Amino acid sequence: MELEKIRNLSDEELKSEQAKAGEQLFRIRFQKSLGNVEGIKKLRTLKLDIARIKTVERQRTLAAEKAANPVVANVAPAKSTRTARKKAKKD
Repeated sequence: MELEKIRNLSDEELKSEQAKAGEQLFRIRFQKSLGNVEGIKKLRTLKLDIARIKTVERQRTLAAEKAANPVVANVAPAKSTRTARKKAKKD
């Protein structure tokens, strides 16, 4: 499945697609263990699809968290006390 198609899916559709791909992956691995070599090329594409789906889900959760908790970027760092101590010792 292409990345653009995955991004256009809703959250429920993503979960169902991930479940379908996981089930297919399980079946192909099971067939492979029984000695059936049909569909082994599909293993890699299924793994990639699952990884893409998980990536899109993670991006969405991070975007939602960022929108809920905006970070204030213009905060000045704390002043160092090290230079103040050096000046005090010199005096």
